[in-house]
Amino acid sequence: MTQSELKEFLDAKVIQYNNPKFIESDPIQIPHQFTLKQDIEISAFLTATIAWGNRKMIIKNAQRIMDLVGNSPYDFVINHKEEHLDRFGGFVHRTFNEIDIKFFIQSLKYIYLNNSDLEAIFYQFAQTDSMQYSIHQFKSVFFQLEHPKRVEKHISDPLKGSASKRINMFLRWMVRNDNAGVDFGIWKTISSSQLSCPLDVHSGKVARKLGLLNRTQNDAKALLELDTNLRKLDATDPVKYDFALFGLGIFEKF
Repeated sequence: MTQSELKEFLDAKVIQYNNPKFIESDPIQIPHQFTLKQDIEISAFLTATIAWGNRKMIIKNAQRIMDLVGNSPYDFVINHKEEHLDRFGGFVHRTFNEIDIKFFIQSLKYIYLNNSDLEAIFYQFAQTDSMQYSIHQFKSVFFQLEHPKRVEKHISDPLKGSASKRINMFLRWMVRNDNAGVDFGIWKTISSSQLSCPLDVHSGKVARKLGLLNRTQNDAKALLELDTNLRKLDATDPVKYDFALFGLGIFEKF
C-alpha cells in the first residue's frame, strides 16, 4: 500500500472500532462508571495498571478494586486510614498483589493531597511532542513515599527502554477527545499530538505487517519508530490508530 492507501485503510478501521461498542469488551468500561474527574482518573489509572493478560480477568479484577473502595475511588483514596487497607487482603492480579494495591492507594493519597490531580503532574513534565519524559518523572513522584521495592515494577519507565504500554494507554484515555464516547478527553492541558500509541504484542504485530514498524522488540525504540510513522498519517491525533491496530489484531486476527 502507498502511504495514502494505508492512511485510508487505517482511518476506516479507526471509525470501525472507535465507537461506544468498543467499551463493552474493553477495560475502559471501568472508568466509564464515573463522572467526577478524580474518580475517572483514579479508576482509569488503577485499571490500566493491571491491564495485561486476559481482558475479561482485567475487567473482573479492576471491578473488584472498585468494589473494595466502595465504588468511590477518590473519596476512599483521600479519606482512608491504614486499617481500611486491610480489605485488600488476598487481592491478586497476576503479579500485582495486596502489597502493591495498598501502596498504590497510599501514594495516590499523597499525590492528591499535594496536587490538584494527576493531570497536573503529567503536564508539568510534558514535552511538546512526547509524554515519555513525563512518564519517567511521574514514576519518580509516585514512588516518593517509602515503599517495598517490588511495587516499582508496576509502573514502567520509557527512559529505561520500556514501551510503557499501560501508562500510554491511560494517557490516551485521559487526554484524547474522540467525540465518540470512548476516550474521555478530560485532561485539557495536554494535547493528543503529544501522545504515544500503547504498543503491545497485538498492535506491534499488526504494525509490522503494515510496514509501520521494523524493530522486532516492543520497547521504547520501537515505540519511537511507530510514533514517527503514525505522525506522518495524522500529526494531531496519531494515537487514534491504536484502535485500528488493536482492532485488527484482536478482533480480525490480521
